[in-house]
Amino acid sequence: MNNAFYTGASGLRAHQTAIDITSHNLTNSNTYGYKATKPEFRELLNNNMDINKNRELGENEKILKGHGVKMSNQDLLFTQGAFYNTGYQLDYAIQGEGFFRVQLADGSIAYTRNGHFNMSIQGDSIALTDSEGNPVLDVNGNAITVPNTYRSSKIGVDQFGNLTYPDANNNQKNIGIQIGLAYFPNAGGLEKTSNSNYLQSEASGAPTVYTATELNSKIVSGYLESSNVQAADEMVNMIIAQRAYEMNSKAITASDEMLQQANNLRS
Repeated sequence: MNNAFYTGASGLRAHQTAIDITSHNLTNSNTYGYKATKPEFRELLNNNMDINKNRELGENEKILKGHGVKMSNQDLLFTQGAFYNTGYQLDYAIQGEGFFRVQLADGSIAYTRNGHFNMSIQGDSIALTDSEGNPVLDVNGNAITVPNTYRSSKIGVDQFGNLTYPDANNNQKNIGIQIGLAYFPNAGGLEKTSNSNYLQSEASGAPTVYTATELNSKIVSGYLESSNVQAADEMVNMIIAQRAYEMNSKAITASDEMLQQANNLRS
């Protein structure tokens, strides 16, 4: 009887986590660069119930007695999101593989697909930064900066990630700075730190920095990559998780009622 309680309780915990993950996906369905998370479950240890004491049962005749379920993993889905045209020259979207790299305040490096960048004044230069003021890194790992005499409205980037600026004839010229893109052996193993920022983890492996050309990717200026969350699918997942949660709750209630009846029979 106690096994029914434990099985139901494990189901409640697992499906509550699934509801939380699905809710977070839906909340960030309009967050640029956000990647959906998919919960994975696995069965807890089960054993065989040999109900025939006169002979040994075959493998197909044995009844498996489970002990519940648990969350085994939360997979990040790095499918390409749709492009949204912002018309802002410092908005960049990656078509293909790779992550922008930004240096956080503590010196660590975060990885993101959200290319909503700005130019921030830093002494005698201006730096390309994310929305939180963290500098974006070039292919050599240096913060991307240009002289403060440059007008940010005229700074451009080509599909290879090269920064450009108009010359005396108003023609966009490469200024010798190229955005670097990080590639991970297992991007699904990255550690999520915010809605669109990730950190390297043991599961993701160490990144390798490439140019967009080397990754067979393109950087598209004036666009942002939308979230890859499919709202309709997530609504279905939410309904399934809620129904599973209710079923486990009813299983616990039924087990409690059966236990009460058994206690009444003894008295």
